Amino acid sequence: MFGKIIGGAVGKRIGARYGDGTKGLLIGALAPVVLRRAFGPLGLAIGGGYLAKKAYDAHKERERRRGAAPRA
Repeated sequence: MFGKIIGGAVGKRIGARYGDGTKGLLIGALAPVVLRRAFGPLGLAIGGGYLAKKAYDAHKERERRRGAAPRA
């Protein structure tokens, strides 16, 4: 289930970046297979940490733009 969600997100991003829906579809369909084979549990932990950091940074930036004091 998570593989399909990740594949959809990757495909959507690639398709939006390059304007080619077919390329995004193919890369999105292959992304879960490549991720499973290439990274395993350690890669998933590293990837999850990366995504959490990106989300945290985006949250801090939104707070900064609103003028609210960021939490420590």
